[in-house]
Amino acid sequence: MSEVTGAKGRSTSEIFPLDDVDRAIITELQVDGRMSYTDLAPRVGLSQAAVRQRVTKLIDRGVMQVVAVTDPLSLGMTTQAMVGITVSGDVRMVAAAVSACPEAEYVLITAGRYDVLAEVLCEDNESLLSLVNDRLRSIDGVASTEVFSVLKTEKMTFSWGAG
Repeated sequence: MSEVTGAKGRSTSEIFPLDDVDRAIITELQVDGRMSYTDLAPRVGLSQAAVRQRVTKLIDRGVMQVVAVTDPLSLGMTTQAMVGITVSGDVRMVAAAVSACPEAEYVLITAGRYDVLAEVLCEDNESLLSLVNDRLRSIDGVASTEVFSVLKTEKMTFSWGAG
């Protein structure tokens, strides 16, 4: 049986206490992930070297990642959907198989109506049909799927965890 993992292969139950400086660093980088250590240091009250060390530690522990967020429409991805998946058997195996699909942006194991929820991003409706019909439904253990088309993203935030 495989362990559920988070960033850098760490267990999602592993907790790292953050102090006020760690929280300040995360908050600043959530506003501008490209901020230099020179600009970040005075904002959080540390030297440039100390900030670099703190940021490296936060990244190495899997507490945060600094990534580029793209606009799917500008990349030609016009179809976004949530797929609810009911599983018969090992939900972890199904979630891992869904996670292997490049169209899957987020894959969650849930308690409730669906065992797995996946946010997917596709070029068009034909690509979504192919993903759901040909690949997701053929995964061993997938009992049923329900697709929820995303009409508009009203809010997307990445600012959790620092306050």
